[in-house]
Amino acid sequence: MIPEDLRYTAEHEWVASDGSGHVRVGITHYAQDALGDIVFVELPDEGTEVQAGESLGEIESTKSVSEIYAPISGTVVAKNGTLADEPELINAEPYAAGWLVEIAPSDPAAVDDLLDAAAYRALTEN
Repeated sequence: MIPEDLRYTAEHEWVASDGSGHVRVGITHYAQDALGDIVFVELPDEGTEVQAGESLGEIESTKSVSEIYAPISGTVVAKNGTLADEPELINAEPYAAGWLVEIAPSDPAAVDDLLDAAAYRALTEN
């Protein structure tokens, strides 16, 4: 289950462009499945500057605590506040209601440098 219209990172984040210049970020089905039941999410506040490849938060599951990495550099313009009370949405709907943050990219073209669905599929099937 890898949506064709998204971009991906080797660290299992997905990125969706919304047409407004902002991108929505979440973790993939593969990542949430590997983590198990997610019980807590720590996300950056709006206005936080993030750098591609650096940690922007944490996801805690019944198995472990994992870093969430920024897929691109930019400014956080929104975070999914619902996850504070319902972190399990990431397990249930990783590509929809379980999104994490929205970022205004400092370089919108950087999204094109991320993995496409075919490349991400190849990464996760090996």
